[in-house]
Amino acid sequence: MEIPPQEAPPGPGADGDAEEAPAEARSPSPASPPADGRLKAAAKRVTFPSDEDIVSGAVEPKDPWRHAQNVTVDEVISAYKQACQKLNCRQIPKLLRQLQEFTDLGHRIDCLDLKAPQHTCIALHVLPGEKLDYRACEALEEVFKRLQFKVVDLEQTNLDEDGASALFDMIEYYESATHLNISFNKHIGTRGWQAAAHMMRKTSCLQYLDARNTPLLDHSAPFVARALRIRSSLAVLHLENASLSGRPLMLLATALKMNMNLRELYLADNKLNGLQDSAQLGNLLKFNCSLQILDLRNNHVLDSGLAYICEGLKDQRKGLATLVLWNNQLTHTGMAFLGMTLPHTQSLETLNLGHNPIGNEGVRNLKNGLIGNRSVLRLGLASTKLTCEGAVAVAEFIAESPRLLRLDLRENEIKTGGLMALSLALKVNHSLLRLDLDREPKKEAVKSFIETQKALLAEIQNGCKRNFVLAREREEKEQRLQLSASMPEITVTEPQPDEEPGAEPGDEPATEAQENGAPGPRPGLDSDSDSDSEGEDGEEGDGERAVAPCSTPVPPTDSLGPGDRSPPGSPSSPTEQRISVSSPGRGRKVFVVTRVESPPERAEPPVPPVSCPPSPPALSSPPNSSTLPPAEAISTWDPGSSEPQPQPPQSGPSLPNGLKPEFALALPPEPPPGPEAKAGSCGLEHELSCSKNDKELEELLLEASQESGQETL
Repeated sequence: MEIPPQEAPPGPGADGDAEEAPAEARSPSPASPPADGRLKAAAKRVTFPSDEDIVSGAVEPKDPWRHAQNVTVDEVISAYKQACQKLNCRQIPKLLRQLQEFTDLGHRIDCLDLKAPQHTCIALHVLPGEKLDYRACEALEEVFKRLQFKVVDLEQTNLDEDGASALFDMIEYYESATHLNISFNKHIGTRGWQAAAHMMRKTSCLQYLDARNTPLLDHSAPFVARALRIRSSLAVLHLENASLSGRPLMLLATALKMNMNLRELYLADNKLNGLQDSAQLGNLLKFNCSLQILDLRNNHVLDSGLAYICEGLKDQRKGLATLVLWNNQLTHTGMAFLGMTLPHTQSLETLNLGHNPIGNEGVRNLKNGLIGNRSVLRLGLASTKLTCEGAVAVAEFIAESPRLLRLDLRENEIKTGGLMALSLALKVNHSLLRLDLDREPKKEAVKSFIETQKALLAEIQNGCKRNFVLAREREEKEQRLQLSASMPEITVTEPQPDEEPGAEPGDEPATEAQENGAPGPRPGLDSDSDSDSEGEDGEEGDGERAVAPCSTPVPPTDSLGPGDRSPPGSPSSPTEQRISVSSPGRGRKVFVVTRVESPPERAEPPVPPVSCPPSPPALSSPPNSSTLPPAEAISTWDPGSSEPQPQPPQSGPSLPNGLKPEFALALPPEPPPGPEAKAGSCGLEHELSCSKNDKELEELLLEASQESGQETL
């Protein structure tokens, strides 16, 4: 195959790329690019910087509250007016009036109301609110970026998709509200609900959303369901008359099975049927135990739907406290299902069955279940086609119930017989605080029965008032008991009469303690004890004092010299501490802790025997005999112990060994304690036994013994 000359490859002697470009320039071909500079652009190379130079800088996210620091009302109004001029939109006079009345801008303001004429949140449904188009909503950002509110009321403001999307994005970004009302806005569309779902998912402060009469259609429900399933801080959700029957309710109920934050769900006026919709609600009650209020009024649940709901109620161990089934075409058949379910419910407190054709038979089916129930406190049976026969069944339940608080029987044909049964039931019931009946008596064939009805109505009201007074007294009593149980009791310092300062030496507890080597009684030792535990604590204190270790006997305070007398209430020695601790419990037990730190004992070797005639044991005195009075300075020697034991003081003319008390005055003073104690005591005995005046000493002893013998005779 012959190759055309313009496409022939370079020969073996060609110089590569250097010769290729001139060859192509000399012989242009239709396939070659035009010579207008594009060839140079194809020769460019792409290079990337190093890893350190890829990120050239970072920008911090803007603070959404940078405009809200130290803001004033004039600044907010001025910014809003400028935004309205810039966007060429009309200013909202209602908003300007509210802004001028705001005072405290540092905290969340109570309400921003764009519906009612005033900002007090008194809604007038007949008055249309301000029309908020896209530009009016954009101007509101100047307010939201500077102020936060508790309630933002946008009811009936004719929001469209663009305005709703802008408003919900602002509320989400600036966290403008905790309670948001977007009810009666029928044109927010899919994009508006999508922005609302994003707001519910991202805003942690939003707790209440009211979307009554705002349709949530099939193509918008998935966004809301996803927001409620994943993460939402909403506790209250109003979706009355939102066209939820069918797929929207299925998506909503499926999402709420995993929601643990929602507490109140209002689904009234949604035309919910007794088959698929009620089955979804029954499944919701089986899996969700955090929902507390479920309002299903003005739907078409019917008896078949109530059966599904009762299946879910049986699994409610805790959670649902209020169930409203007002006007759902329920009959006595449905009451049979409900009567079998009520004994199993443990959390249901309010049950409203008003405006259902239950009849007397339905109340009879419900009676046994109510008697077996232990949680229902409020029961609504208004306009349920009851007569005197049904009132008798209700009266039986009242007489058996110890916890029912309110019962609504208005708009029923209850005449004299039924009122009489209710009056008798109230005489044995002490819990019912409110029984709602028609004020006007019913027509009777006998005219005198009308007066009887009035008297019975008065008796019923008096019975409720009596129960109310009793309930208040019980509540006050319980509060006092709780208060007294929670407050710690305060102990009062009272001196004990048996432990007064300056106790006499003749007191038996004091002498026993002194004989055992314990310190004498101290004034105010158990002064922190209460009057009802003084005896116990006194005995415990004596026992502790009796076993407390002490190295040397301590004389009573009244035997100390003038220089050694300590003030009353002071410890007997500087090393002894006594602590009284009283517990705050109801027993008021007082603990007395005594801590005694013993000083190092002084070595006192035994006296060596001497060859001199033995002297009376009374001649050996304790080391501190120089500071003691004569009656305290004499001690007896126990042959079985190595230390002298103190002798209890005796109140008599002579000492136990028959010597005169004045004999102790003749003893020489004791040398100071220390190393010379041994030498001093030995020298004293040697001087007394080997003195030159032995005869005089013997005569003195003889006279003392004779005088003591005469005194005993």
